[in-house]
Amino acid sequence: MDRTRLLFVLFGGLSELCCHVSANRGGSPSFSDEIPFKINWPGDEFTLPTSGALYKDDDFVIMTTTEKEKYKCLLPSLSNGDDDDVKEYAGPTPGDLLDPLFKQSSCSYRIESYWTYEVCHGKHVRQYHEEKETGQQIKLQEYVLGSMTKKTESSTTSGTETAEKVEETKPKSEPEKEEAFSSTHKPLVVGGQTHITVGTTHISRLTDEQLIKEFLSGSYCLHGGVGWWKYEFCYGKHVHQYHEDKEQGKNMVVVGSWNTEEHLEWAQKNVARSYQLKNDGVQKVKLVSHFYGHGDVCDMTGKPRQVIVKLKCKESASPHAVTVYMLEPQTCQYVLGVESPVICQILDTADEKGLLSVSS
Repeated sequence: MDRTRLLFVLFGGLSELCCHVSANRGGSPSFSDEIPFKINWPGDEFTLPTSGALYKDDDFVIMTTTEKEKYKCLLPSLSNGDDDDVKEYAGPTPGDLLDPLFKQSSCSYRIESYWTYEVCHGKHVRQYHEEKETGQQIKLQEYVLGSMTKKTESSTTSGTETAEKVEETKPKSEPEKEEAFSSTHKPLVVGGQTHITVGTTHISRLTDEQLIKEFLSGSYCLHGGVGWWKYEFCYGKHVHQYHEDKEQGKNMVVVGSWNTEEHLEWAQKNVARSYQLKNDGVQKVKLVSHFYGHGDVCDMTGKPRQVIVKLKCKESASPHAVTVYMLEPQTCQYVLGVESPVICQILDTADEKGLLSVSS
């Protein structure tokens, strides 16, 4: 009888402790099946070890019930080893990890509401803000936050710390220039934030014949844009303009869609293929233009949007760099430029209408 009464008192005290249930004097505590708990009674002769590998004397918590009953709860150790031991690191150095970025000469961008932060790996860090003025002039306000010299790069590659040369410039305005951004293949997500990689980006596999076929078939799309609007170009399919918002999702505008007959009709009245005469007298295709129509209806003009996609051969020290830019010379009439040395390899396949062919 005494053992049963002791068991009931102990069970009631633990229930109040675990479930935060107060017992009214003269009544019983209220229980609810909605509160998940489980108590395993090991028996009245069960004792816990006060020392050893599993429990330590200093790892305990004193618990007190509403009846002022105190319990000493021992906390088990999760591991037997010493976690504070410093293990010798034999992996790659910071310079080794950053070396591919230095070789690619790529830049990463963090876009804020006003400032855009540019990190060109191995070169510089700057913040800038661009505003378009009348006549398509771009007013540029920028600050160079830091730059890396050859000495700094060499020291970083060897894995030693060195002080970087910090430069600061005054805000300045630049004349009209072409707004150019490189293609973005995959957004980088770090810490829940999306970082867009633009600038001069190497595409190491773009020279591969199979990937060129994927681009011309429309299965390999190019992404670009800095600021509110981004855009997607899938060759022979469409040009989309979009903005992604965490709360409202993706807002997309169809700038233009491909239709072969409409392009052929456009090519009869416009130049679809331009040539350049080399120093050796050889005539090479320099630029190919394609018409994409039937975009979403523009609110300002009441007409569907349309875009001229210009594929241009551009010589560069980076043989696999791709530059993408979008202009709007007239309301809801766009020009999408794609420039790369890689395009030089396929422009010569263009016919008089500017249509490209893929070798089988």
